[in-house]
Amino acid sequence: MIRILIVEDEIPARKKLKRFLEELDTEIEVIAEIDSVAMGISFLKSSSVDLIFSDIELLDGNAFEIYSQVSLSCPIIFTTAYDQFWMNAFDNNGIAYLLKPFSKERFQKAWDKFLIFGNAPSDANKLLSSLTKIIEQNFAKQRSKMRFAVHDRKSIYFLDTESISFFEAGEGVVFAYDTTFKKHLLTESTLKEIEEQLNSAEFFRLNRKELIHKLHIEKIEYNTKNTLAIKLRGCQKYLLTSQNKTAPFRIWIKQ
Repeated sequence: MIRILIVEDEIPARKKLKRFLEELDTEIEVIAEIDSVAMGISFLKSSSVDLIFSDIELLDGNAFEIYSQVSLSCPIIFTTAYDQFWMNAFDNNGIAYLLKPFSKERFQKAWDKFLIFGNAPSDANKLLSSLTKIIEQNFAKQRSKMRFAVHDRKSIYFLDTESISFFEAGEGVVFAYDTTFKKHLLTESTLKEIEEQLNSAEFFRLNRKELIHKLHIEKIEYNTKNTLAIKLRGCQKYLLTSQNKTAPFRIWIKQ
């Protein structure tokens, strides 16, 4: 019997996941269905399961807040509509990352991967986990954009990604700020478009408007109970994490 925990705040998503589980040729039991960070922490501090299916953005925050506060020995299959968290996922017992809406085929591949992990000896488990991280990190490097096109009045020039301190979105445009705090207008129109082209191990979305480069972080200070203030080299102002980004930022900055 495989004991499963579902961490998901969307009822249709829970129903779909349970339907896929019921169709498996394996004896399973869904021990609990949880829709909040608080419930997740409480449950996992007193109970254990063999596998967790976990959304990331929950009713009261980010699921990584759960996994940073409890000790887990089981793997996690993450199910989310957001692609920017996959590096954090693999650093938090993640063995698969299913982007919503995912198909039965994608679900089955993730399940088969769990069965491989479950049946492998501990040394093989560690090796497989290490190989997974290497593959994911190489994938991130391959997809990372090396430079961005910048508009000025008479021409277009190029700005190396390495020299960008942070990106800022506003009113349908995105600006890149270099290490001298000079502002550059990019050809991309949304921060999401920028984020998808970058290595998530190097860049982090602090809030709706700002995306920072780890290389240029100078100092981190507490702002409020649930937010942090980030000082970048060459930048006069502090950038703030939004409340739901603070926990994943703490994890990301330590990588």
